[in-house]
Amino acid sequence: MTQKMTGAILPGNSTTELHQFEIPEPGPGEVLIKMKASTICGSDIRAIYHEHKGKGPEGYQPGMVAGHEPCGQIVKVGSGMRRFKEGDRVVVYHISGCGMCDDCRRGYMISCSSEKYRKAYGWQRNGGMAEYCIADEKDLCTLPDELSYVDGAQVACGFGTVYEGLEKIGISGNDAVLITGLGPVGLAAAMLCKALGANNIIGTDVSEERMQIAIDKGLCDHVFKAGPDNVQQVLDVTGGKGVERAVDCSGSNHARLAAIQATRKWGKIVFIGEGGTCEFEPSRDIIHDQKTIYGSWVTNIWRMEELIERIVRWGIHPEDLVTHRFSLDQVDDAYSLMASGKCGKVAVCFDEELERKSSGENLHADGQCCSSC
Repeated sequence: MTQKMTGAILPGNSTTELHQFEIPEPGPGEVLIKMKASTICGSDIRAIYHEHKGKGPEGYQPGMVAGHEPCGQIVKVGSGMRRFKEGDRVVVYHISGCGMCDDCRRGYMISCSSEKYRKAYGWQRNGGMAEYCIADEKDLCTLPDELSYVDGAQVACGFGTVYEGLEKIGISGNDAVLITGLGPVGLAAAMLCKALGANNIIGTDVSEERMQIAIDKGLCDHVFKAGPDNVQQVLDVTGGKGVERAVDCSGSNHARLAAIQATRKWGKIVFIGEGGTCEFEPSRDIIHDQKTIYGSWVTNIWRMEELIERIVRWGIHPEDLVTHRFSLDQVDDAYSLMASGKCGKVAVCFDEELERKSSGENLHADGQCCSSC
């Protein structure tokens, strides 16, 4: 093994930089992972790529290797390992917590209260946009052979985040579901709602490209351009009653209001999309119709392992929502495309994952693919 590796950092000016780093040695309870896939999250674009505007748990430390959706194979282990070994295929839960606070003991390292020990991969510690990554054993989930590394990278944040929100409101074959925002998180919500049995899935978005992906992949029964008529459009396809469940993945004030107002009496709404605002009339929109709004941020590590098991059982592949794959030396193009919003999920891939093609995905030498994009 050479002693140097290439990794990408985000200066905060809508560019990326490739730097050389020493390949780290795993310490006690740590593993060295050979990266196979690292997907790009919308929060990377919102809070790091364009500018470093996050604070606290969203505060990117300049010079850190980017990428908080890593998946790969363990090539070296430190001392004191309890479960994982060299050769294991793993997904990295993307926040490493203290392990001692109330939230960590519940499995929610995302909400770790320790300012000293809480560190997110790709934010406060080096992440997956490099050839190798050091991870704590306690942050790992097993990736079954039935799933690709890109499947695993999708679970590491996006699909795990969506699954948590859907579990909070409960999704079944009894439910019509509205999803506002059909970016990678919204598309993941549609795929999981369908797997959970929802049979009237409605999506809205401002992007023609992402609406088309939802149609082409058969994820939604109805897709509408985001706008002032969305509530009436939802009522029209639900017998005038609205949906039992709504999932906001947009971060938009207008879309969130539509999600609330298009939900029928006694319905449940979950907000997953970050940023933005929300304005509504409590009595009219929530109280009198007995509706409930949930907030949901990422997931816990045991539920992530549960999701991986169920994805295999359901026979679905999160990688099917990846429309573009890039090599590490094309990382600037990868982030630029993701920032444009004219795509599904974007992945930086290594080794065999760079050669694989998701369903409906056509990979070209420049990383461009997918006729809908």
